[in-house]
Parts: sequence; structure tokens; C-alpha cells
Amino acid sequence: MLVQAAMALWRTKGYATTTVADICTAAGVSKALFYFYFPRKEDVLFEVGVMSTQSAHATIHDLLAGPYEIEAAVHAAMTTLERSMARNPRELVIEAILEGYRHEHRILAEGTRPDVDADMFTELFSRAQADGKLGSGVDVAHLAYLALTFVSEGARHWAAGAFGDRSFADVVTADICTLVKGYSV
Repeated sequence: MLVQAAMALWRTKGYATTTVADICTAAGVSKALFYFYFPRKEDVLFEVGVMSTQSAHATIHDLLAGPYEIEAAVHAAMTTLERSMARNPRELVIEAILEGYRHEHRILAEGTRPDVDADMFTELFSRAQADGKLGSGVDVAHLAYLALTFVSEGARHWAAGAFGDRSFADVVTADICTLVKGYSV
């Protein structure tokens, strides 16, 4: 309820001007309940980004149930992500990306490593390596991290209008596949 209320308000009122009190009122809950689940408004935004990433990963996971090609799986995931981003104001997409960077920085500052196995690409690249579509010497965790970086930067550039009339899915898929091909050599 809180995430849905926040998203609805951010789409209509904007991220910066929406307060925790606004979100609680829209969701019909108390501030205490909000703070039970989220320490800050920004954590709701981070959760939205996580949900979008999980949806893209689910797309890849479903494709791995049958015959697959790396490029087709990446493109399907990027299309899922683009549809999710297109439902929101572009400035909200940028805020979500920036909050993701801040979250990663907090994790690294605490001395812990990000959970690389929770990203959208590790399963695909691990499976591709097991199936001989990626070389045995490829560092799958690092490749997945680099691909996710392409997604974050691609989303930020897409939201800023840098891709013109080209789709996010097409541009970022091409970038990731170029990385995979170069990394595999």
C-alpha cells in the first residue's frame, strides 16, 4: 500500500514535493507504520527500483526454461524494464537511479559487499557459461555487475532524453551484448 500510494503521488505531485505525511494519508496509515517499514522516503523509491529489477530478472528466468540466446534474454529484460520506466515521469526514474547509487555507496561504506547474486544477470550469465555460450574463464559475477552498471547508466541517460527516439531496450541491449562479446574473447 505504501509503495503504491507513493508512486501515485510521485506521478501526479512529483517526488521532491511529496512528503511522508502525504504518502501516509494516501495509503490510510500512520507515520509510525510507514517508519516501521521504511526509515526514509528515499527507501520507498529504492524499493520501487528493486521491484523493477526483480521483474526484469523474472523475464530472464522464464526465458531460461527453454532454449535461449543471451541477446534475446537481455533484450526481453530490458523491454520489461523500459515498460516499467515509461509509466513514470522521467525525473522519477533519475531519482530512483541516484537512490540506487546512494544505497550501493552506503553498503560499501559499511564494509559489506553488494549482493551480486540478487541482480538480474547472474542467473543468465551463469547458465550461459554452463551451456558453453560464455567462456569458462569469464568472471560471471563481475560481468553481471558491469551489465547492471550499463542498465543504471542507460536508464539515467534514457530518462534525460539522451537516446532521442531510440528505445532504452535496443540501446542498452546492444551495449550489454558488446560487453559480453568483448569480455568473452
